[in-house]
Amino acid sequence: MIKKINFLFLKFSFLLFLFLCLFSEPLKAKEKILKIGAIPDQNQELLDRRFNLLSEYLSQELNVEFKYVPVVNYVAAVTSFRTKDLDLVWFGGLSGVQARLQTPNSIVLAQRDIDKEFKSVFIINNKVLRKRTNNINDLKFLTKYRFTFGSENSTSGRLMPQYFLEIAGVKLTDFKGQTVGFSGSHDATIALVNSGAYDAGVLNKQVWDRNIEKNTKRTKNATVFFITPPYVDYHWLAQGDLDKRFKKGFTKELKEAILNLNPKYKNQKLILEMFNAEKFIAANSEQFKRIEFIARKLKKIR
Repeated sequence: MIKKINFLFLKFSFLLFLFLCLFSEPLKAKEKILKIGAIPDQNQELLDRRFNLLSEYLSQELNVEFKYVPVVNYVAAVTSFRTKDLDLVWFGGLSGVQARLQTPNSIVLAQRDIDKEFKSVFIINNKVLRKRTNNINDLKFLTKYRFTFGSENSTSGRLMPQYFLEIAGVKLTDFKGQTVGFSGSHDATIALVNSGAYDAGVLNKQVWDRNIEKNTKRTKNATVFFITPPYVDYHWLAQGDLDKRFKKGFTKELKEAILNLNPKYKNQKLILEMFNAEKFIAANSEQFKRIEFIARKLKKIR
């Protein structure tokens, strides 16, 4: 009788072990997915291609599944990072500071070579004005026109341009109609100014340059009015618990994989081209103190 009970107990234990193995594996696999996000600053088709390519590369390099998860706007990117629905996010300067302040122990990993001295460009419809200036005080001439920013939470499409406008003595209520527009993205700003829906606008210079080079139809009715002084902008921000969730030293390996992207290799060259960069370089939170200061001054961070 005792032997029979022992046999049944062993049999039950073995079946329980198999059950737990079968149903715990999918959970473990789910935990091992690292979710990448990005602020939707440009055309979504372009973003899908860029971040899916990067996800494939990182998956191969680190033997962990990376998955790109699109978000609807800048606020959603910050919120999804705070709630840990995203593990690694490509933020702008402002959105990255907002996310880091809301997410303790998050880590600035890297930025592109161009992000240390990034610039915005004020553009204007050709029918309105064909003038270019290097004098920041000339921004006051734009107040006669209908003006649009990009996203309300964009560094290069709103925060820093508004800061430079203030240096020129321009308030947002000074523009025609005593108001300004918010297009939602850099590509949308180009389209609105090019079509004449708005007379002038401001956007990420890198996006403008790319369109001048590869999509001249989108820019044929617009011209550069003013290029801003440089500032720090885009960067990668990672959750602070990746080593605990994946393995010891994982965050360092992730950073190295991003920094090691090399144009000598075809697939890596394509990724860098999609990011409009020659390489990625190390970055840290101290670089964004000025962005935080300006954001607090303009009440984008409280």
